[in-house]
Amino acid sequence: MKPEQLHLLNSVSAPAIHPDGSKAVVSVTRPDFAADNYVGQLWSVPLDTSKHPRRITRGFRDSFPAFSPDGLVLAFLRNDPEGKAQLFVVEAAGGEPQRITDQHTGVGGFVWAPDSHRIAFEARVPEQGRYGTVDGVTSGGEDPRLITANQYRMNGLGYTADQRQQLFVVEVPELGGEPVVVPRGRASHEQPTREVTGVPAAKQVTFGDSDHESPCFSADGTHLYFIAALHEGHDHDLVTSVYRIGADGGQPTVVEPSNKKLQTVTSVRVSTNGSWLFYVAQDLGDTGKDFVARNAVLHVMPVSGGEAVALTDVEHLDVAGPLEPSGPTSMLVLNTALGTVELLDVTAEGAITPLVHGARVVIGAAVAANGETAVSFSDASTVGDVASLERGEIRLLTDFSAALRNNSRVTEPVDFQTGSTDGHLVHGWVVLPDGPGPHPVLLTIHGGPFSQYTGAFFDEAQVYAAAGYAVVMCNPRGSSGYSQAHGRAIKERMGTLDMQDVLAFLDAALSSFDTLDEDRVGIMGGSYGGYLTAWTIAHDHRFKGAVVERGFLDPVSFAGSADIGWFFGAEYTGGTREQREAQSPMAVVSRVDTPTLVIHSENDLRCPIEQGQRYYAHLKAQGVETSLLIFPGEDHELSRSGTPTHRRQRFEYILRWWAQHLPTEGNRLED
Repeated sequence: MKPEQLHLLNSVSAPAIHPDGSKAVVSVTRPDFAADNYVGQLWSVPLDTSKHPRRITRGFRDSFPAFSPDGLVLAFLRNDPEGKAQLFVVEAAGGEPQRITDQHTGVGGFVWAPDSHRIAFEARVPEQGRYGTVDGVTSGGEDPRLITANQYRMNGLGYTADQRQQLFVVEVPELGGEPVVVPRGRASHEQPTREVTGVPAAKQVTFGDSDHESPCFSADGTHLYFIAALHEGHDHDLVTSVYRIGADGGQPTVVEPSNKKLQTVTSVRVSTNGSWLFYVAQDLGDTGKDFVARNAVLHVMPVSGGEAVALTDVEHLDVAGPLEPSGPTSMLVLNTALGTVELLDVTAEGAITPLVHGARVVIGAAVAANGETAVSFSDASTVGDVASLERGEIRLLTDFSAALRNNSRVTEPVDFQTGSTDGHLVHGWVVLPDGPGPHPVLLTIHGGPFSQYTGAFFDEAQVYAAAGYAVVMCNPRGSSGYSQAHGRAIKERMGTLDMQDVLAFLDAALSSFDTLDEDRVGIMGGSYGGYLTAWTIAHDHRFKGAVVERGFLDPVSFAGSADIGWFFGAEYTGGTREQREAQSPMAVVSRVDTPTLVIHSENDLRCPIEQGQRYYAHLKAQGVETSLLIFPGEDHELSRSGTPTHRRQRFEYILRWWAQHLPTEGNRLED
């Protein structure tokens, strides 16, 4: 794959399945260089393989499809080119979509009521005078902000306290009715104060000083459940809880288990029989802030509260939503496991049935009333496709990555495992380029650190392999998917076992694959991967070059500059300045002599640009060959969701750097 082929990457959403099990609908989104944006529409995928998938909407970017419970209406979000999403509905049998929201900042997630006549949705409510709510007042002309809180901004969003996410309920209009006509001419003068938009009025039902997330209706539709942090002292911890409120509004009531712990809840759903409340949560220790490598657990408790029962093993399973009902008292969940993402069916009694496992990454799934199941997934040969489940087997229904495979070689990663220097098993992959070699090697390190590489399609590895590089990537201690103890092994010990593991994996790969050139090795990573890259090149000088991207490079200044700085560094490196400096790449930067490209984005609030700028300045001052590549208008997510042009340019600059320090036949500087 080449950088200019990014537009061939069709990503697929979680499926919405029609209640009768006849079809699923997904959004298919791709980078578009002409629009310099992400475009996509909804596709209908028949579960009958004698029929073909087809595009059913033609918006700029249509996403998050959801059928009404009665199957008559399909709701979805439609983004304009500026990125603001509004809620649309269309008859499930086809027709012209109708917009039913007009939120100033756009709409987030949404959920249908059981009666199929109402939808609850999330939307940020800006303070008057901010974010364009007053004509002529730009962001630079707004009143100053007086900050007194720890939690006041977020990467990719900016300030949060003055635009809290609230919940709204909107009535879905009769789609077969006559459209509203906006008065013109004489009629408009006769009704000068009446504003007719054709969009029904939505009712705001929450008003608290917190973001309100993951709404779901009670089985009878009279209440909404949601997740928020409304407790006293919520600014000083990471605790969130489940709350209940009337579907027409009112005072929220916390729904706490009788055996409650300090937890952060990430997903909630009521069972279809109305008796149980399923929710996913992570423990936060005794302080409410110890989030490090905490596996998420699926719990169940009575809808009115009571004893909560953990349904999944906290040590060996790490589950996630969104929760999807699979029966009257069961839910589908995703589980991060050994470089894959599995699909599990879990009952309120604790029975767990694996539905999809193996070398795949499940994106989402849904079950129809008749038991038909649709699954979206990626693997080594597809960015995303849709399948049905038949007797426990995957039956492929789409081929959205055909154009990618037809126009470029997709290289399947080789699964590889080795022992670290202390015998601990380290799992990962080697992606080999074409040709006999010996090939220069790029050791890549993932972010997180509580995250994982998988064997599914990865654009980074494919681009580098196509340019002639062997890519070595693994999940060292600190990563997710290999037990909670594996993830927590580097708490207050960053740069120890994790560096040991990646170097042991690299050494084992170099000795096991004859086509790898052990004398020509580079290293690169982003975020935590940027941290470990910068840390490693201060301790190991074998590398011909390095790329340090959006790095967590100075835990000391990070505490005062990052959106998560008030807790992240203290929990990972320890709370004292001495502990932070002992695990800081900036504290050992004087030992670096590896040529290093530093990449950062101007709007990165997760690892603020000062981290990269100061690291670059130190390298420059001590005579190390270095360059600083800055992307305007981008944040921490550049490599995954930055504008298509910037993503292509990022690849081009990285390949140019490697052409200079690790040239290949397919990637060398022009004379």
